[in-house]
Amino acid sequence: KERREKWRQEISLLRTIPYSDHQRWWTSDTIAVVTGANRGIGFEIVHQLAHHGLTVILTSREAAVGEEAAKVLREGGLNVVFHQLDIVDRDSIEAFAGWIRETYGGIDILINNAGVNFNTGSDNNVEHSEKVIHTNYFGTKNIIKAMIPLMRPSDAGARIVSVSSRLGRLNGKRNKIENLELRSKLENLETLSEELIDETVSTFLQQVKDGTWQEGGWPQVFTDYSLSKLAVNSYTRLMAKKLSDRPEGGKIYINCYCPGWVKTAMTGWNGHVSPEEGADTAVWLALLPDQFISGKFFSERHEIHF
Repeated sequence: KERREKWRQEISLLRTIPYSDHQRWWTSDTIAVVTGANRGIGFEIVHQLAHHGLTVILTSREAAVGEEAAKVLREGGLNVVFHQLDIVDRDSIEAFAGWIRETYGGIDILINNAGVNFNTGSDNNVEHSEKVIHTNYFGTKNIIKAMIPLMRPSDAGARIVSVSSRLGRLNGKRNKIENLELRSKLENLETLSEELIDETVSTFLQQVKDGTWQEGGWPQVFTDYSLSKLAVNSYTRLMAKKLSDRPEGGKIYINCYCPGWVKTAMTGWNGHVSPEEGADTAVWLALLPDQFISGKFFSERHEIHF
C-alpha cells in the first residue's frame, strides 16, 4: 500500500512536468476524439490532452451538456470542439464519421471512454445487462471500426486507448470466468476471434433472459459490467494483432487501461481516485513519444496482466 501511494505521488509529479520539444510528436493540428466526455474521467481526459496543445473533439450523447462542457474548457483557453455522438446509434456514428472526414480529414487519437454501469456498492443487479454490454462493448467496438479508416498516417502512429477495468481480467483471483475451456480460448490469441467474444457476451445475455446466469460461471462482482470490460480487453488484444502488419507510417497502436475506482457519478462518488488521476494513464498512452506498445493492459502507467 505504501509503495502504491508513493508511485501515485510520483505520477502526480510527472503530470506537472511538460513534454520537451523532442518528445512532442503532436501539434495543435493533431486531432483527438474522446467519447462520453461531458463529465468525469472523459472530461478530464479532454482537459489534459487540450492542455498539452492538441485539438480535442469532446463528444457526448446529449448535445446540451456536451456543448456546455466544451464551452467551459474553451473559456479556459483550450482548443476543444463539441460534436454529438451516441456510440450505440449507428446513424450517430456515421454522421460523426462524416463530419470528421469533412472538417478535419481524419483523426490521430481515439479515446474510448463512453460507458455505463448500474451497480454500486455491493449490488450485482443484471437488470440493465443488455444496455451495459451494448454500450461498453458493442458501442466501443463500433466506434473503433468507424474511426480506423479515418486515422491519419504519421511517423508517430495513430493511437486508440479504451477505458476498461481490472474487473474484466480473464484471470483475476476473485472475479473471473469459471469455464476453463472458454477462458483458454479467450486467452489464446490463436483461438481469439471477434465471433468468440460476441458469442460469449451473447450467451451471457441469453442466460440473463432465461434466469440461469448465476449458474453460468460468470464473474461474481458487477457481472454485466465485468463481462463488458472483459470483452473490451479481449477485443483490444485481437485488434492489436490485426493492426500489427500495417506498414511504417501507417501504424495504429491500441491499448486499454483501468483508471481505478474513480470519484465520479458512475461510482456514486464512492471512489478513492480523483478524475485527474483516473485520466492520467489514458493521456500518457495517447502521447507516448515512442509508441511501440500495442494490445496491452495498463493501470497507473504500469502494464498489468489481462
